[in-house]
Amino acid sequence: MRPEEEPEYQTPPTCDLLGLLLKNRRPTGAVNEVWLNLYVGDAFTAQNKPQLANLGITHVLNAAHGPRHIDTGPRFYNDANIEYHGVEASDCKDFDLRPFFRDAAEFIHVALRQQGKVLVHCARGISRSATLVLAYLMLREGLTLVEALEAVRRHRNILPNAGFLNQLRQLDASLARQRNKGQIALPEK
Repeated sequence: MRPEEEPEYQTPPTCDLLGLLLKNRRPTGAVNEVWLNLYVGDAFTAQNKPQLANLGITHVLNAAHGPRHIDTGPRFYNDANIEYHGVEASDCKDFDLRPFFRDAAEFIHVALRQQGKVLVHCARGISRSATLVLAYLMLREGLTLVEALEAVRRHRNILPNAGFLNQLRQLDASLARQRNKGQIALPEK
């Protein structure tokens, strides 16, 4: 099939994504490596400095930053030599996490490029943190939403709330349009 005959990628509907997320679930731990040197975990893991040292964590992205959430912050990690980035997000379907996608992805990308190990966490490590990791995989690793979900699910049960899933769907559709435009602009060989 020639490239111009290939069907355009379509972002799956939310119900299909939920089906994928709920299929073949199995127990996962408090923290899991979901991509090379990229971990998703819960608040307990983020506050356990000896465990972070054992994992070799050099960077922490807190998707539940702030005094009404998990208030660790950069000072909490001063003695652990860990770089910190906080996103003050609520785990509710009406919270718009999209404005944080690119900064969070850049934080992860820079850390991994420096041979660091990144923990992305929220309270339970299934919704906010998973959403930011999925956005990173889409923005910086070039994965589609389905590919990102499958990659993370191989290592951890995640379940972004419906609002976050829809925001990821919007990102996926936008990135697909950009890829399609890029394909059109490529010179033929």
